[in-house]
Amino acid sequence: MLPRLIGRSSGSTTRSALLLSSQDTQLSRRRQSSISSTTPTAENTNTVESTVPLSIPQLRRTTTRSGTPLRMLILGAPGAGKGTQSSRIRKHFDITAISSGDILRRNIAEQTAAGKKAQAAVAQGTLVSDDIIVELIRNELDTIEGSNWLLDGFPRSITQARALDAMLAATNQPLDAVVNLVVPESVILQRVVERYVHVPSGRVYNLSYNPPKIAGIDDVTGEPLEHRPDDNPESFRRRLEQYHGLTKPLLEYYRSAGVLASFPGETSDIIFPQIHSYLDDRFD
Repeated sequence: MLPRLIGRSSGSTTRSALLLSSQDTQLSRRRQSSISSTTPTAENTNTVESTVPLSIPQLRRTTTRSGTPLRMLILGAPGAGKGTQSSRIRKHFDITAISSGDILRRNIAEQTAAGKKAQAAVAQGTLVSDDIIVELIRNELDTIEGSNWLLDGFPRSITQARALDAMLAATNQPLDAVVNLVVPESVILQRVVERYVHVPSGRVYNLSYNPPKIAGIDDVTGEPLEHRPDDNPESFRRRLEQYHGLTKPLLEYYRSAGVLASFPGETSDIIFPQIHSYLDDRFD
């Protein structure tokens, strides 16, 4: 079983991790000070959450020590920073990040066979069935066979987890790791209150640490951002309860399989060095 926090045992790596943590902390403080003292504008776009730690080499690691592609999941409550961590991981490791939400939106837009089924469910106001989601994920994984990948947003239930296991068993490449982000609920609630979304793409902004260049406008398309009606403390607490109810059995499932690793912290700057060290042990 993987330990709760996995670090490097060598002296050089320990010093590197300490340097990373120190520089991350200093950089975070400088940027937090900058954000709190100015109004976000097109010129003031530095963010705390998207900061690339300066002490980590920018060269992307491509080859796993096992010689087989890495199969990894990322779990965490809504607002825990899964998208931010996925983005950082891609900058340092040759890992393809796959978002189930992005796959769903793209297939609906492209009117694929599975996308049409999903669109029909959405139009009827019903949940997209497990069968459709599994089909979408299977089709996506087939296109990146032989690549390292990180899956976000799937599975969300034991049924989906078993379906994923069956897919991977067919290629004799079982799941290697499940990264679980553990962020205090008080921190998540604050993030959600300040969250704005570009609905067509799924891009997420936060007024405190990841503001858009122009208030209320998506950086890429220039289209308006939306604040979800249920992005308020009362509604979000209910969503967190639902998340924990669904995810607790999933965490136990992967813990019993010996592939779960949990990384706690209040910010992505605290969590990412832990994830980097964990992945560093798996790549040449």
